[in-house]
Amino acid sequence: MSNILIVSGHTNLNDSVANKTILEELSNKLPEAEFDYLDQLYPDYKIDAAAEQEKLLKADIIILQFPIFWYAMPSLMSKWMEDTFQHGFSHGTTGDKLRGKKLVASFTTGAPGEFYHHDAFMGYEIDEFLPFIKAACNLCGMEFAGFVYTGGVSYQSRDNSEALAAMNEKSVAHAKRVLELVKTL
Repeated sequence: MSNILIVSGHTNLNDSVANKTILEELSNKLPEAEFDYLDQLYPDYKIDAAAEQEKLLKADIIILQFPIFWYAMPSLMSKWMEDTFQHGFSHGTTGDKLRGKKLVASFTTGAPGEFYHHDAFMGYEIDEFLPFIKAACNLCGMEFAGFVYTGGVSYQSRDNSEALAAMNEKSVAHAKRVLELVKTL
């Protein structure tokens, strides 16, 4: 089996419904995977780049789990990438440490998935929010292995028991799709 690193980029996982449920499901189904909860490790955004690079070195498959905040990954995950994917490590003439590793983007939005179309409210397809991740893979010699997306899981609905049940169901299904994708890698 491949070594899997799952990086949670939620800035406050305790305040999450969907991402928290997805990660719990993945933890139950992939107990051998390493889980990196950035909000717990780096609430001050002071990333230990050397420690994070060691985790990346061991991984064959890297799964980035995050909610979309303002049409991008959360600031904490972005900071993690800025500090960890350093010239000479991940890219540059001597930066080949991530070459050949597979990266999966696993993410959620509060807005429903049907909003993410050219002729819908957001005006963009959901995969049009991924070029920066794909470009990072290209720069680092990694394989972008695909994405798993679930929309309509806004934590603001967590006080509504029906909406909460629907979010939990969507989140469990999301984790199952991540597992199915990982099995193909």
